[in-house]
Amino acid sequence: MQTIAEKLGAYASSLKYETLPKAVAHQAKRMIVDTLGCALGGYASGPGRIARELAAIVTSSRPATILCSGAQTSPDLAAFANGVAIRYLDFNDGYTGKEAGHPSDSIAALLSSAEVANANGRELITATVIAYEIFCRMCDALNIKPMGFDHVTIGAMASAAGAARLLGLTQTQITEAINLTVAANIALYQTRIGNVSMWKGCAYANASRNAIFAAQLAALGMTGPSPIFEGRGGYFTAVSRKPFGLAPFGGNGRPFKIMQCFIKKFPLGQYSQSVVQAALEARTLVGDVRDIAEVHIRTLETAVSMMAGDPEKWRPPNRETADHSMPYTAAVALMHGAIEQRHFEDPCLHDPELLGLAGRIKCSVSEEANRREPEAMLCDFEVTLANGRRESIRVEYHRGHWRNPMADAEIGEKFHTLARGVLPRARSDALLERLWDLENLADVGTLIELMRI
Repeated sequence: MQTIAEKLGAYASSLKYETLPKAVAHQAKRMIVDTLGCALGGYASGPGRIARELAAIVTSSRPATILCSGAQTSPDLAAFANGVAIRYLDFNDGYTGKEAGHPSDSIAALLSSAEVANANGRELITATVIAYEIFCRMCDALNIKPMGFDHVTIGAMASAAGAARLLGLTQTQITEAINLTVAANIALYQTRIGNVSMWKGCAYANASRNAIFAAQLAALGMTGPSPIFEGRGGYFTAVSRKPFGLAPFGGNGRPFKIMQCFIKKFPLGQYSQSVVQAALEARTLVGDVRDIAEVHIRTLETAVSMMAGDPEKWRPPNRETADHSMPYTAAVALMHGAIEQRHFEDPCLHDPELLGLAGRIKCSVSEEANRREPEAMLCDFEVTLANGRRESIRVEYHRGHWRNPMADAEIGEKFHTLARGVLPRARSDALLERLWDLENLADVGTLIELMRI
């Protein structure tokens, strides 16, 4: 019987672009467009600068490029720097199963691997589908948050499989890359709760860095602990605390999980997308937000625990805590009618009127939302005004949810908004045109060159 690592290796080595349904290949392009837009938007961030400075120390005889700067470094450090930029704004895609996370974070590992391997657009699309499939199927199988582990523990596996495929590893070598990755990359959930730090946007980037390193080792013949999931000291024992199986992967008539991933309309944690949409709709019914006496948000337990489970969420000390705060982002939407980068910085971050409004927001668990998770992201949003009038809004599928998807034109507009100030419009137009025609691109390096500032 195949081990889980062997199943992952077999799938990663066998999937072919020619067998992908057109809708799946196109969805992969949509995710890549959105992810590179997020990288452009996050380029100038503090964590992005730190990652680039670290990467600049290292040179390589087989280098990869840091997006926008054009500087070259080792493939693993390029993946780290690019992954930090992708994740910084908390604007890249999401998936919710028993576990949840951002499968597009793996694209950082795929870009670096594709560049050094001189891969073409079809190969990048295929590797993207592989990474998404592995990430999402693992998220469907288990919830590791209660055990104290972060979703990037799963993301490392997805990055390793996709990167190893692009680097031309055999099925056996891909399996070994996964063994090495799983053994060495167990991340803690504390990254996303409490007083959230810069590391929130760096954790998956680090997983991708380590995944490329594992793939490089496996390519040279390094073997990893096996069976890494089923063994006496393996993943079942240390992380999941029980055995689990994986549903069949997409292909041969079976659906692909990338089709159930969503693209964010707002630059904040995925569990508040429905909340903010509800707040914006409620704002049109309220009039003057100073008349709001109380707001009550009812949504799923996971959302409340992560985004309203700590006192810091009502007075966030930094942008990382603020974009993972349900009361703060709801208050911003009510007061300003939008969610933008400036709302996570001073003076907005410490605006007493805004924080006063956040203080009047209560968050509680809805059993109906729990029952409908993960198919829906249900939020019931009730505003009580000073005169006693109440207004209620219900959002089941926020814009960008796979049941309420953004159109290609909306994704393109989001891309241009994020690219503004980094690339001239003519360049971002050319880049976007190449991305929408990715299946005909001869060398992924062309994309990286177009992103050079």
